[in-house]
Amino acid sequence: MKQIFAPWRIKYIESPKFEGCIFCKFKNEEDEKRLILFRGEKCFVIMNNYPYNPGHVMIAPYEHKAKLYELNDAEKLEMMKLAEKMIRVIEFTMKPDGFNLGINLGKVAGAGIEDHIHLHIVPRWNGDTNFMPVLADVKVIPEAIEDTYKKLRNALMNKADDTV
Repeated sequence: MKQIFAPWRIKYIESPKFEGCIFCKFKNEEDEKRLILFRGEKCFVIMNNYPYNPGHVMIAPYEHKAKLYELNDAEKLEMMKLAEKMIRVIEFTMKPDGFNLGINLGKVAGAGIEDHIHLHIVPRWNGDTNFMPVLADVKVIPEAIEDTYKKLRNALMNKADDTV
């Protein structure tokens, strides 16, 4: 068996595991510490700390709701508007070839946090699935999450109009 050295993973291994809902807990904490990129009126944008790809963000309502039909129209509209905004920001800063957007409803559907609905936005690049995940069940993330956060946050703060 081959070994891959990934010293950044020790932070996750040694970190205390959160009880309850991270979206509810993190929404009131320091933005940079919790990787919150943007705060809307009804929803906020947070980076996925264990991303599928660099730039993987999630949009969650402030209110603790599990089902799509529990969201009111204002929450649904803002979630989609923030998705559009984040796609523009990620396109501007990271130049992906495409995106996956998705909401996993229920554990069987892949929801890691199944009791607080959230929309995933995952930037994709041609060739981003290479031999590593196929042969070794290993995903390589080529950029530190703190660096990606700074890039995206800077673009959001410095490009006030919606043409980012």
